[in-house]
Amino acid sequence: MDVTIIGTGYVGLVTGVCLASLGNKVVCFDIDRDKISKLKEGRVPFFEPGLQDLVKEGMAKGNLRFTVELSDALQDASFVFLCVGTPPTEIGSADLSFIEEAVRQIGLTLDHDIYLVTKSTVPVGTNRRLLSLVSEALEEVGRDPRQIHVTMLSNPEFLREGSAVDDFMKPDRILVGADERWGADILLRMYAPFECPKVIMRLESAELAKYTANAFLAAKISFINEIAEIAEKTGADIREVAEAIGLDPRIGSKFLKAGIGYGGSCFPKDTRALYQIAGSAGLDFHLLSAVIEVNNRQRDRFVARIRETLGDLTGKKIGIWGLAFKANTDDVRESSAIDIVRRLFAEGADITAYDPQGMESARKMLGDTIQYASDPLSAAAGADALCVLTEWPLFRSVNGVKLAEVMRGTHVFDGRNVLADLRMETYGLTYHGIGLCKNLPL
Repeated sequence: MDVTIIGTGYVGLVTGVCLASLGNKVVCFDIDRDKISKLKEGRVPFFEPGLQDLVKEGMAKGNLRFTVELSDALQDASFVFLCVGTPPTEIGSADLSFIEEAVRQIGLTLDHDIYLVTKSTVPVGTNRRLLSLVSEALEEVGRDPRQIHVTMLSNPEFLREGSAVDDFMKPDRILVGADERWGADILLRMYAPFECPKVIMRLESAELAKYTANAFLAAKISFINEIAEIAEKTGADIREVAEAIGLDPRIGSKFLKAGIGYGGSCFPKDTRALYQIAGSAGLDFHLLSAVIEVNNRQRDRFVARIRETLGDLTGKKIGIWGLAFKANTDDVRESSAIDIVRRLFAEGADITAYDPQGMESARKMLGDTIQYASDPLSAAAGADALCVLTEWPLFRSVNGVKLAEVMRGTHVFDGRNVLADLRMETYGLTYHGIGLCKNLPL
């Protein structure tokens, strides 16, 4: 099929590249000329495992190309996927100005029938609004909306940064929102190679399902973090508790790792947006409000523990392992690690950090307020304390003896429990995890 992707961020680029790998003819459009230039050279502007190889493969086969010209992108398109960002406004609602402008420009350019597919996460009712905008733009340039038919479809994405390619190629479900079943059926032909549940629903249901999924997973994270605090107070171990309840198929084991809270470009944005959606409907979403509060408080607790242990942080040297919001990505948007670094810096700490992929992204946000190391041991050298803030597997392989030798102090504050079972005490280090029992395991 002939596919056009509007927007080459995480969702757009992964969607376009993976559809091209399935044999579709894909054109990816973006207004960012520098980004498109890099992509034409086969360079992906962010880190995502496996993506760059697929970009080069798609271009070599002639199934994938990139452009900054919308008319070029739409020329042969049957399906146009909207993958434009919907960042949060100051009050937490979704900013739809970018996707609305993208749709307006499509309407001003379009000269044939298309299926307009929304991948972007948007509030309930947005797809109907976008369809109206297309019609208005067509009329603006003298084209009859009754003659150029635009079929609106909602196709929420469920991609996890760090495993996005695998998530696309091995989906656990595919949702399509539509007004007419025939439109959804045509889109599902594109997904025929995937053996997974394929659910057709109303446009509004598909829009709400995406927000609901992210909010529910965020709730699991906040819930286990609250249980972790109880565990610390009572002598239980949160890892044992999480394993026990995760074996219940009604609960499941995923998103039950205690830590410093969720971050990234989706969970914080989408939980706040859903709270605003509920408010706009005249509802007070008490549970979601608590989820957001708990997540913020988790960072407070972590910094407070460092302060209580080290005392006044002015002049204290603190090593940081991890800046990205999670492992296998260079994304630092809404990263708990970045937030904690900023708080420690505000209290006078001297910070040196290392992240396998997120250094450049972090530098854009933190500038020269901290120092950047070339490896984990360099970040810990001379430190009064070490903070582990992202769950990179690399950190588990660092030699404990050498770590203790290079540090000035002995305290290791692990916000992800990455090093929990490595017996840091045997190296003379004092280990502080989240929700862990101080006694030796059974």
